[in-house]
Amino acid sequence: MSTLRRLGTALLAPVLAIVVALAISALVIVLIGENPLSAVEVMLDFGDSPSQQTQAMVVILNRAVPLFLAGLAVSVAFRMGLFNIGVEGQYRLATILSAAAGAAVALPAPLHVLLIIVVAMLVGAFWAGIVAVLKVTRGVSEVISSIMLNFIALGLASFLLTGPLRGSEPGASIITTADIPESGWFPGLNGVFGALGLAEPRSELYGFLLVAAVAGIVIAVLVKRTRFGFDLRATGMSPSAATASGVDARGMVIKTMLISGAVAGLIGLPDLLGSSHHYGTEFTTGLGFLGIAVALLGRNSPVGIALGALLFGFLDRAAIPLQFEGIPASVVTIIQGTIVLAVVVANEIARRITRRQAERGGSQPASPTTGDGSTDGGQGSGGPPPDPGAAVGTGTGPGVRSGAADGTRGGQQ
Repeated sequence: MSTLRRLGTALLAPVLAIVVALAISALVIVLIGENPLSAVEVMLDFGDSPSQQTQAMVVILNRAVPLFLAGLAVSVAFRMGLFNIGVEGQYRLATILSAAAGAAVALPAPLHVLLIIVVAMLVGAFWAGIVAVLKVTRGVSEVISSIMLNFIALGLASFLLTGPLRGSEPGASIITTADIPESGWFPGLNGVFGALGLAEPRSELYGFLLVAAVAGIVIAVLVKRTRFGFDLRATGMSPSAATASGVDARGMVIKTMLISGAVAGLIGLPDLLGSSHHYGTEFTTGLGFLGIAVALLGRNSPVGIALGALLFGFLDRAAIPLQFEGIPASVVTIIQGTIVLAVVVANEIARRITRRQAERGGSQPASPTTGDGSTDGGQGSGGPPPDPGAAVGTGTGPGVRSGAADGTRGGQQ
C-alpha cells in the first residue's frame, strides 16, 4: 500500500499540471470561437495510412530526443540544488564548434562521430564550468551568471557563424557552417520499423536516440547508485551538513555543473548528425529553456523526463495540423507554458500532502543521511523522485542558497 501511495504522490504533480494546462487551453480555444474537442481530435489524428502514422511517430520521437537531453542536463543541476538556466547557450556553442570540428577533419565513421560528440561535450562542460567557478570563488549566483553567459554564447556563435566558421557562399540567404562529411553522420533507425512490420516513414528516425537512452541510464546510475551521487544529493539538501560530514561542497558544485554542461552539449547533435549536417541560422533554438519545463514535469527522474519529452514532442508536432484546421498554433505554446506554471504549484501541493500523511502516520520525515540520500527526503531508491519545485527554489530563494554559501565558506575554512 505504501508503494502505491508513493507512486500516487509522485504522479500527482505532473498529472495535475497537465489537467490544469488542458483546462486553461480549452478555455482559450472557446474564447477564440473554436471547439476544444475538435482541437483534441486534430492533435490525436496521426493520419489515415500506415506511412503517415509512422511518420507522425518519427516526428514526435525526433523532437523528444533533444528535449530529453535538455531535461537531463537541467535535472543533474537540480539534484544539486543548482539552476542551470544556461543550457541554451551551452548547447548552441557546443553545436557550432562540434559542427566546425566535424567538417574540418576526415576520419573513419565511428571515430568521426566520436570526435564530434567529444568536442560537443567538452565545449558544453567548459561553458558550464565558468558558471561553477564564478559561484564557488566569488559567490555569483548561477542563475545570473548563466543568463549572462547565454547572451555571450549566442553572440559568439553568431560571430563564428558569420565569420571564421562560415561555410555557405557569400550572399546566401541561409548562413551555415561547412557540411560534415558522410562519415560523420549518425545512422538512422528506420530499419526498426521494417523489422517490426511497420510502414517506412518519409523521414529518418534519429539514431542518436540510442545515445540519449545510454545517457539517461548513465545519469540515473551515477545519481542513484554511486558514492558521487550520494554526495551530490546530500550537498543539494544541505551544503553545510554535507561539508561537516566531509564532503567538498565547492568541488561538488564544479563537478555537477561540468556534468550538466557535458550533457547539454549533446542537445544539438541529434539534428546536426541526423538531418542538417551543419549548423546554420535556421538551427533549432529554445531547447535549453524547454528542458527546464521537461525536467520539472518529469520530477528529475530520467523516466519521467522521457515521458515529459514525449509529451512536448507530441504537442510540437500538433502545431501544424491545428493551423490547417483554423486553430492558432499558439495554443500549443499556451499548453506548454501553463504546464510549467501548473507543475510548480502541483509540486507544492504534492509536497504538503506527503507531509500531512507523514504527520498523520506519526512519522517524521527521514533525515538526509538515511536511505539513499536522495533529495526526496532520504527515502529508499523505490521512493518518489525529488521535488523539483524545491530545487527551483534553491536556485532563486534565500533558503538553500544561503546554505550553499555557508557550505562554501565552510569548505574554505
